[in-house]
Amino acid sequence: MDWDNLRFFLELARSGTLMSAARRLEVDHTTVARRIQALEKEVGAPLFAREAGGHRLTEAGRRLQPQVEAMEGAFLAVESTAPASQEGLSGLVRIGATEGFGTAVLAPQLALFARQHPRLTIDLLAMPRLVHLSRREADIVISLERPARGPVLVTKLSDYTLRLYASKPYLAAHKPIATREDLRGHTFISYVDDLLFSKELQYLDELHRPDSFALRSTSVLAQHRAVAAGAGIAVLPAFLAEGDGSLQPVLAGQANFTRTFWMSMPAETKHLARMKATWEFLQQTAQAQRDLLLPDAGARA
Repeated sequence: MDWDNLRFFLELARSGTLMSAARRLEVDHTTVARRIQALEKEVGAPLFAREAGGHRLTEAGRRLQPQVEAMEGAFLAVESTAPASQEGLSGLVRIGATEGFGTAVLAPQLALFARQHPRLTIDLLAMPRLVHLSRREADIVISLERPARGPVLVTKLSDYTLRLYASKPYLAAHKPIATREDLRGHTFISYVDDLLFSKELQYLDELHRPDSFALRSTSVLAQHRAVAAGAGIAVLPAFLAEGDGSLQPVLAGQANFTRTFWMSMPAETKHLARMKATWEFLQQTAQAQRDLLLPDAGARA
């Protein structure tokens, strides 16, 4: 039985669509389909049910998956001890992260890390949605919620601070804000409620329910730019807003929030040199950026 066919089977089982599996395997989606057809011929049974939303494992496919995962684990263990693996980091590591953290904090640091390891390719998925580790959309995922289950390695990466911010021109043009009651009548910028990808983003429920919104967006970067343009008030991560001289914290000390970044990866890949090194680098980056992630609550009144 061809191991490559089994490898393609595993990626499709995890991702659920030909296109997603093809991206992970760096091939055309027709190649994935052809490999699956060849494997089904070898096995003598259909392994996937083709549906409008993608491919779902059949009973035969569900029986086969844990056996192939065991084979994958053995293969990765052999690969990690091969002489070529000792010659420096190489291969692809795909990292999924929240949009703001990935863009403002990780991107510059990961670019430097990749330059130190020319044979290593880093894909950074900095997105305003949840990146799914279970679907193998990424090798390492940094999320706002701790993964609840599954054979994954999980660690707390860092806490981070969020505050209420507005532009200096906005604050100069509106009545002073000294208490939470003073927020009444002000215009806010926030997320689109029914498109929130995590309950951890529901900050305003803890503070003040606005009467009106100037803008709601799935993108925290868009919210940041709207606040900088003087359109209203928003809760923003300090690591995004503190370096923007046009913004000023509102109700400093009274409107602070703390959230947590969790980092996870599949347990079967933790021994791979490129995964281990990237994991440790991300931990070091979070520690080095601690003052940015968790600035003093009394700073910049």
